[in-house]
Amino acid sequence: MSNTLRPKSEYRCFDGTVAYYSHYSASCDCEMSFAVYLPPQAQLKSVPILYYLSGLTCTEENFMTKAGAQQYAAELGIMLVAPDTSPRNTGIPGEDESWDLGSGAGFYVDATVKPWQKHYQMYTYITKELPALIIQNFPVQADKQSIFGHSMGGHGALICALKNPEQYLSVSAFAPIAAPINCPWGDKLFTAYLGEDKSKWAEYDATKLIEQTQLKSTIMIDQGTEDTFYQQKQLLPENFATASKKANQKLNLRWQTGYDHSYFMISSFIKDHMEHHSIYLNN
Repeated sequence: MSNTLRPKSEYRCFDGTVAYYSHYSASCDCEMSFAVYLPPQAQLKSVPILYYLSGLTCTEENFMTKAGAQQYAAELGIMLVAPDTSPRNTGIPGEDESWDLGSGAGFYVDATVKPWQKHYQMYTYITKELPALIIQNFPVQADKQSIFGHSMGGHGALICALKNPEQYLSVSAFAPIAAPINCPWGDKLFTAYLGEDKSKWAEYDATKLIEQTQLKSTIMIDQGTEDTFYQQKQLLPENFATASKKANQKLNLRWQTGYDHSYFMISSFIKDHMEHHSIYLNN
């Protein structure tokens, strides 16, 4: 293992291992953390990679402890990688004052506005630096990568896949922020990280990106009907569905009656998402 990674802890899980690491990130110019699950198959051969991007306020721990994905990753022979959601302890004034801006709220964009631009380069971190680290340090198939996420992370997964259609074989999302330029969260975070010029925001809006780029794989989205943030018009999956239909993008948008925005929803349907990605990763 490269000495650029610093192991923090490791746990046996479904005959594989959950492990947590930290490292210095050149793109974010600070210490970053991520978690991995290596399935038992990785002891004998290289395995495909599935990245999971978490939502607002989360760290690299939430998905690994709450989603229950390891059982299915072990069965399917897929490595899971869950990065932290933002840089932390950067010294930026106010980075810890709001739960939906700064720490825990990187929004998976490359910030262009001071003071965020020095450290908040999450898009480059997720799509370039982290994959390079994973390929360098673990027994993986570099040409077999997919991505999914929840809420802010669902937004991140969609834009990463749409901006890099040759890098990711498949994408899915739980309750993603699907049209951020049209919702309060997007307005707050894009203004802070990208500035007042809204023409630059479309670069990180999945509903806009789908108009220019379509994926060969089917995009899968689960949305709970009792999701408070959906009801508050923060997520706007219908906007993404309409744009996908116009662009002839294959989309499986599943409405889950009675489910909310929590990990109870995610854990209820994580098996379906793991099997969705396995179709492409294990083909």
